[in-house]
Amino acid sequence: QVQLVESGGALVQAGGSLRLSCVASGSIFFINTMGWYRQPPGKERELVAQILGSATITYADSVKGRFTISRDNGKKTVYLQMNSLRPEDTAVYYCNLQQLDQIYWGQGTQVTVAS
Repeated sequence: QVQLVESGGALVQAGGSLRLSCVASGSIFFINTMGWYRQPPGKERELVAQILGSATITYADSVKGRFTISRDNGKKTVYLQMNSLRPEDTAVYYCNLQQLDQIYWGQGTQVTVAS
């Protein structure tokens, strides 16, 4: 089993920054992808950013140029640096890890951006 624990969510003013962290633990031997999704109030969960393998990075168009995903393989941690936050970034942010054909989710961390 794999466990994912997110942290870093908070209430922040528009234009501010936050850094989310997700630590993975358990039976980790081959990571296909690791990244972040979010679920705004009343909407479906959507991809924010992910790292495929060790180098290929994908961002949602809505966060390009504002968010940066990075990974520390030694610490089995993935980060999401979020700058220039907007009210529409308000959501529960979930860490996601795919290992072979298994997909794992964290419990989520709330990010609220006040206008």
